[in-house]
Amino acid sequence: MGFLTDKRCLIVGLASKRSIAWGIAQAMAREGASTAFTYQNDKLKERVEQMANRLGSDICLPLDVAEDREIDAMFASLKKRWDTVDVIVHSVAFAPRDQLAGTYLESVTREGFAVAHDISSYSFAALAKAGRDMLPAGGALLTLSYLGALRSLPSYNVMGPAKASLEANVRFMAAELGPVGIRVNGISAGPIKTLASAGVSGIRKMLQHVQSTAPLRRNVTIEDVGNAAAFMCSDLAAGITGEILYVDAGFSTVGMSID
Repeated sequence: MGFLTDKRCLIVGLASKRSIAWGIAQAMAREGASTAFTYQNDKLKERVEQMANRLGSDICLPLDVAEDREIDAMFASLKKRWDTVDVIVHSVAFAPRDQLAGTYLESVTREGFAVAHDISSYSFAALAKAGRDMLPAGGALLTLSYLGALRSLPSYNVMGPAKASLEANVRFMAAELGPVGIRVNGISAGPIKTLASAGVSGIRKMLQHVQSTAPLRRNVTIEDVGNAAAFMCSDLAAGITGEILYVDAGFSTVGMSID
């Protein structure tokens, strides 16, 4: 038996087999969890359903996290299948492409700033607000962050403040939900060439730099992140909340690499 046996896990943000959410979903299922998924639009529906079926799940629900009514409708539909959900994974981030081009002040706009924070940060709180009645004591919420929340990185631009906001969400939500036995954590993963990051300027150089600098001298994979997520959402991590766990081959710990 796996350490997530009898747990029910909702994964929000699965888009392709290159998604970090796919690494998390596979690890959760391997450890015995039942899984449910959301898809953003009809274009992604068939793809997400096929991936869900590979893990033995037939629960795929439409969800645009920018719309509160869709969040409420998604949980209403989920309640028809599950009376409780033990784990909610938030693997969602977005900023308009023009916000990630050039320097920060050159690209940032009022609208782009608002969109990045709404989709990448507020949506985590929105899921918790709408789904908290389904989360039992011992339940867990998990989100995905990045080092850009703490440090300036080329081209990351408005996503830096958005991820900083997301990490603050983790702490405030953990403080509020802890007394009822619900844990809230985040994982700050190293750079991974996902579908979303493939078009980001300089991603190849970033991967090369991390590989040559990180103590483990490699980049992390979606499987690395998935394994850490499965642990963080299990009873093995029952004493951990309000934390950001770095899964980045040690890159965040390095001030200067040593050849």
